[in-house]
Amino acid sequence: MARSARLIVPCFPHHVFQQGNNRQKVFRDDEDYISYLEWLKEAARLYRVDVHAYALLDNGVHLLTTPVDESGLARMMQWIGRHYVPYFNKKYQRSGTLWEGRFRTSIVEEDWLTRCSRFMEMQPVACGLAARPEDYVWSSYRHHIGISPSPVIRDHAVYWNLGNTPFAREMAYKAFFEQFNVEDRKLDEILKKGWPLGSDAFIKRLEKVTERQFRMGKRGRPAKSDR
Repeated sequence: MARSARLIVPCFPHHVFQQGNNRQKVFRDDEDYISYLEWLKEAARLYRVDVHAYALLDNGVHLLTTPVDESGLARMMQWIGRHYVPYFNKKYQRSGTLWEGRFRTSIVEEDWLTRCSRFMEMQPVACGLAARPEDYVWSSYRHHIGISPSPVIRDHAVYWNLGNTPFAREMAYKAFFEQFNVEDRKLDEILKKGWPLGSDAFIKRLEKVTERQFRMGKRGRPAKSDR
């Protein structure tokens, strides 16, 4: 069965998820994280993709991005792969694939963008890599609360609207993070399956425009129509 084409809608936020093959580690030391971020910054510039948030875990990558065209996001990820995979294989004297299949994308409604970045930047804590999100240096959380600005990040308008000054935005973002709850964990399944993230109305509009179904239908035979 042929796999469905990846859905990319220009100028909309997209969550990107890529996992190590067999969930193996794709980052083993600080140099690996630094190298990946340098290539991410360069690839984003080359292919005109804004990166709004990221979380580099030891066995995978979460990115929140906005591409300006249909091909830029895929070309960015391919470019990173052509640089990072040979680097990693040579350094650790290995061969073969590093990533598990192709990367997955989910279109994100702007009203859900901050919630998506919160989910991403909480992953190091959820995975046991840090006690607090601010303790983890390989995510964009420290950028968003003003600890250490990241040259990779181009903040989305949604973030800018959190306050009129940098301090106000940082405090508002930090306060929003403290509202993380059990419901946010449900985003894991949605994003890893590549389903859109947003309100029912947003998903309905997306289904109509793209002629795709993103929500699970009811099981069983369809009801008989009355004639």
